[in-house]
Amino acid sequence: MLILDLTYKVALEQADAQMTPHLAWVKQGYEQGWFLGSGRKTPRTGGVIFARGDRAAIEAYCATDPFVIHGIADYAITDVTVTTVAAGFDALKDT
Repeated sequence: MLILDLTYKVALEQADAQMTPHLAWVKQGYEQGWFLGSGRKTPRTGGVIFARGDRAAIEAYCATDPFVIHGIADYAITDVTVTTVAAGFDALKDT
C-alpha cells in the first residue's frame, strides 16, 4: 500500500479555490482502482490517500493533481507492506 501524504504550501483560501478540480482528480484515482480511502488531515493542513498499485504510475498520477500543478501542495509517498488488519479490512492487506 502507498500512503499519499498531501501537505498544503499555501493558505486554505488558495487550496479551496482548486478543491473542485482536485476532488475530480481524486475521483479518477478511485475509478482507476488505485485509491482505497482518502480524507482531510485534522487540523486541515492537507490530506491523506491510501492507494494501491504501481508506485511509478501513482507518482506520475500525483504530478497531475491540480494541487500540484498550481503549487498548492506537495506529496510525500510512503510504501507500507500491510500484513495484519482488523476484521472487514482485508482489502488493505498486501497479497
